[in-house]
Amino acid sequence: MLVSESVGQLFLQHEGGRDRIEYTEHGSGDRWVVLVHGLLMPRRMHLPLARALASAGLHVVTVDLLGHGASDKPADPRVYSMTAFGEQVVALLDHLGAEQAVIGGTSLGANVALEVAVTAPQRVRGLLIEMPVLDNAVEAGIVAFVPIMFLARFVPISVTALRWLTKPVPRRLMPFWIGIVLDTLDQHPGPVAAVLHGVIFGRIAPSSAQRKKITAPTLIVGHSIDPVHPFVDSEMLSSELPHATIQAASSILEWRMRPERLTKAAVDFAVSVWNDPGTSRRIAT
Repeated sequence: MLVSESVGQLFLQHEGGRDRIEYTEHGSGDRWVVLVHGLLMPRRMHLPLARALASAGLHVVTVDLLGHGASDKPADPRVYSMTAFGEQVVALLDHLGAEQAVIGGTSLGANVALEVAVTAPQRVRGLLIEMPVLDNAVEAGIVAFVPIMFLARFVPISVTALRWLTKPVPRRLMPFWIGIVLDTLDQHPGPVAAVLHGVIFGRIAPSSAQRKKITAPTLIVGHSIDPVHPFVDSEMLSSELPHATIQAASSILEWRMRPERLTKAAVDFAVSVWNDPGTSRRIAT
């Protein structure tokens, strides 16, 4: 089933001026789904899932948060935090005129979805969470991302050199996920350092007490053999949320290389959430 796709933009006003956020709409209607990318990754990573969801009759929006993809990338760490990212998603819903949406995300995007569910629960029809980064991921996250932050800040040529190498490679000639990796490596050092500083030194996710108050139906996808996104975090989140179910992926590669099973689960979940007239009443209470 072919669905329409269009690119839009949203401007966030602030004391210093305004920042531009870019997004893509897939499909139409008032059954909204918003998909949020992983850390430093572009919104295009969710293109296959967005098309599958839109083909099922949902109105899907993929967004580049500030500092990512085609959106503006200020080199100021003060503008980056999970809370700020959550506010950007709510601003996007306001801009689109979407009263509610299923909010989905991967890694960073998963935590941003949780932020939206805590700060604006009335806007969340459901949650589609892949690879949440919670209490058991702190040490591995520090090991993985603090060195990148230091290199971007103090050895910027390391990031710039990767950009010089990756930018000329034609994405259309590459397999989809190799293209996503190339896009992720195509960065400027200042914004990379700022994004990582803001994320690492801010709160990573809502507290357990806050998470336990989330009443939206939730599908959680967790991966084994992934220290930055340990499966125990997905299990913990599943036990905290009263209306959560969990799917175990064989690895971080399953949804990338063999997506049929998990994509079907995600589509079935999002459609069922919108088809259930009792969901809004449960969220309101």
